[in-house]
Amino acid sequence: MTSPPRADDAHPYLRAATSGIRHHTHALGQSAPPEPADRLHLDVVHAHLTALLRLVDQLAGAARPPHPGAGRHLASAHTRLWQATAAVHDAFHLLPSAAADSSECRPESLPEGPPFMTICQRHLAAGHIVRRKTTPTDLDRPPHITACLR
Repeated sequence: MTSPPRADDAHPYLRAATSGIRHHTHALGQSAPPEPADRLHLDVVHAHLTALLRLVDQLAGAARPPHPGAGRHLASAHTRLWQATAAVHDAFHLLPSAAADSSECRPESLPEGPPFMTICQRHLAAGHIVRRKTTPTDLDRPPHITACLR
């Protein structure tokens, strides 16, 4: 019989992703003056948020049957992550493009070339999944805070 993994050994890829974000945030804070956000930066952040959105969705689905309260909180976190993802997508289109003054999604005009999956394609795919499980009212509603029950 095997023992459960120690906390510092569990989920090494998630721990590495968290460490990478911490390192990047620290590096941005060290530059003087701080570098302005660019479209490539927001595209990478959006990719991270959509991956996190899928993970939280899977965790919520797995938690619901045995622990409905935890499942509801994870479903709420899923909705808030979608709102953050949508805000990053909107910010991406408000930043100036190097090639055009348009805010339309034109991956061919990105200075680094079109990414494998453009931010808009990724956003539409994530939105399709979110809308199958969430009502428009839930998406617009502010977070519901509940006390922790122990």
